[in-house]
Amino acid sequence: MNGILNIYKEAGWTSHDVVARLRKIAGQKKIGHTGTLDPDAVGVLPVCLGKATKVAELLMDETKTYEAVLLLGRTTDTQDAGGRTLGTGEVTCTEQELADCLGGFLGEQLQVPPMYSALKQNGKKLYELAREGKTVERPPRKVHFYELSLLDTELPRARIRVTCSKGTYIRTLCHDIGERLGCGGCMEHLTRTRVGSFSLEEARTLGQVEEAAREGKLAQLLVPIDGIFQKYPAASVLPGADKLAKNGNPLEERQIRAEEPETFRRAELLRLYDSRGEFLGLYRRKPGEPKIRLVKMFYDGLDRETKE
Repeated sequence: MNGILNIYKEAGWTSHDVVARLRKIAGQKKIGHTGTLDPDAVGVLPVCLGKATKVAELLMDETKTYEAVLLLGRTTDTQDAGGRTLGTGEVTCTEQELADCLGGFLGEQLQVPPMYSALKQNGKKLYELAREGKTVERPPRKVHFYELSLLDTELPRARIRVTCSKGTYIRTLCHDIGERLGCGGCMEHLTRTRVGSFSLEEARTLGQVEEAAREGKLAQLLVPIDGIFQKYPAASVLPGADKLAKNGNPLEERQIRAEEPETFRRAELLRLYDSRGEFLGLYRRKPGEPKIRLVKMFYDGLDRETKE
């Protein structure tokens, strides 16, 4: 099977656990997830099957939306409520001051990854060093917060919604909010509600997926590979250019039939299909160039990317 499953990851499961269970359910080995979600966190975890594993990296680059419970007045070694308490502080801020603090994080920020993370330093995972009682310097990374909303407040707790770039640690955000407010803070609960076009409302638990498999309906839950690229205009090659396209060659406009010609001419990225309607891959048109060039091929016969 080829496609993407929108999994609702339940608490207690690691992302790798989910993949291992799905391999048994689907009866195939080529399955991969699209970005780690902490074991205690719940929510959207797109999982790629078969040829769709080629889009895993692209899905990792998508923006993500979370709803988190921020607990003010407590700092922990893991930056979440399950960690060892390092300090406590009196929560004296008002709801408005908290809202203003959130607004200060909007846009591009530098974030220092937590010690309890799977990032590696000198070949060793940071959380392994942390468990040995070691703390090492971590270079800050650029992240981007597109949305930071205060959903409801009952201090010392607040529920916030965050839309951010890849590589962002929400528990580190909660820690940093507490630092700015002067009382400390940590993350008490986390739900990922969206990854790109995959939403919480459409996610399925592993139990639901297993039931669908027993009924022979697992394929009906799969989002086709081209389904995640619907924001790009579609075009198909004319019959005489099928071979060129399937070999990843640059194509001229006269070799292509666009569904919406004007939109096609303005687009930088587009979905390309062969003359029979099979999805081939993503192509790019650079400004001033008459030809479109391959970005990522999904056709069965090839697995190639352009080097730019």
